[in-house]
Amino acid sequence: MLNTSLSFKRPEADLSMLELLSLEYPNVDAAIAEVARLSAVQTLPKSAVHVISDIHGEDKKLQHVINNASGTLRPLVEEIFAGEMSPEELSEFLKLTFYPAEVTKRLHATLTAQEQIRAYAERMLKPQLKLLRHLVSNYSLRLATKLFPAEYSELLLEMLHSPSTERRPEFIKTMLDELVRRDRALHFIHLLGRLIRNLAVDELIIGGDCWDRGPRGDRVVDYLRLQPNVEIIWGNHDALWLGAALGNEALTCTVLRVSLRYRRLGQLDEGYGIPLTPLEHLARTVYAHDPAEFFMPKSDGMRPNELVARMQKAAAIMQFKLEGQLIERNPQWDLAHRRLLHRIDQVAGTIEIDGNTFELRDKLFPTINPDSPYELTEDEALCLSRMKRSFLRSQKLQEHMRFLVGHGSMYLRRDDCLIFHACVP
Repeated sequence: MLNTSLSFKRPEADLSMLELLSLEYPNVDAAIAEVARLSAVQTLPKSAVHVISDIHGEDKKLQHVINNASGTLRPLVEEIFAGEMSPEELSEFLKLTFYPAEVTKRLHATLTAQEQIRAYAERMLKPQLKLLRHLVSNYSLRLATKLFPAEYSELLLEMLHSPSTERRPEFIKTMLDELVRRDRALHFIHLLGRLIRNLAVDELIIGGDCWDRGPRGDRVVDYLRLQPNVEIIWGNHDALWLGAALGNEALTCTVLRVSLRYRRLGQLDEGYGIPLTPLEHLARTVYAHDPAEFFMPKSDGMRPNELVARMQKAAAIMQFKLEGQLIERNPQWDLAHRRLLHRIDQVAGTIEIDGNTFELRDKLFPTINPDSPYELTEDEALCLSRMKRSFLRSQKLQEHMRFLVGHGSMYLRRDDCLIFHACVP
């Protein structure tokens, strides 16, 4: 006889998971519909992943590479519009596609009449929508609409859907009329240009080093923060700036030295609001009579080269001292061979390394005490404390570092590829 009193109990973990799922999918049909949707998404072609490495502060070059979607957009545009556009029209459309902000800003100044704006918008909107339809077809609708400009999301869906319906041509024309009449047509075209670029590349991966010898590492991060889907693999220069932002004194001096060597001071004072006055004061007083000829910057600028060279030398000596202290406190690093200041013979102007004596090119060390070569002088300590405070109090620098941590990691795996920065291992 069948025992109808038997009951089947699910493990509590399974029940908890099902209860959470029921919040989003309250019945069987909702769950099955989502399973069917996700299964269909798996059949879509894989979107492009764009990997860029070693930006080194070159913000303008980065913008160009991102704007043309790593070269994927031009051949796609040429293929889709083959036979439809003349070379001149193709060139004009590509400029708008690569540089929508710059092109529409210029047009705002040159197209003054509504008729001119309408004519331009009618000419560009049609190929933009055709290109968007092609790009959107590679995405699930849910993912694609997340990239749509929020204010125009429903309007854009109507425009993209229009050719597949029996709607009359007046449908699109009326939408455009309203945008022109309210002076938003060029703005809308600008937004479509950005959307095209964002859809052309599914994920942007930065393979390390937002900063180094280039002019504006701060603007590099500013631009990366505008991208819809970006991941960062930390490089050695990223770790350097992260450490300086956290108050590591040796790394603070290293950031200053590298910035001075390549005269990339705009990213410090203008970009992050970090004044170099304490270091400049140290250079003008303690190093006033030091030619510092081997520390000359790599380019010219507003500050005299001699002053920048003295500032770089002052930062370098502090870096060497602080690194020596770190190495002494951490013998497990096995880096004792990098502590060299105590091997300098200031009277002879030589240094002893591995039993060999070498003549120094620079023999002037006003802040190195032979009896305690790794100790900062009072002037150096005061300078460093003020510079460190500026790094810690820079709101924009701290925001950039939080972005770097939130979107960063030591390595990434994509399919069968392991991506890491070459200098880190």
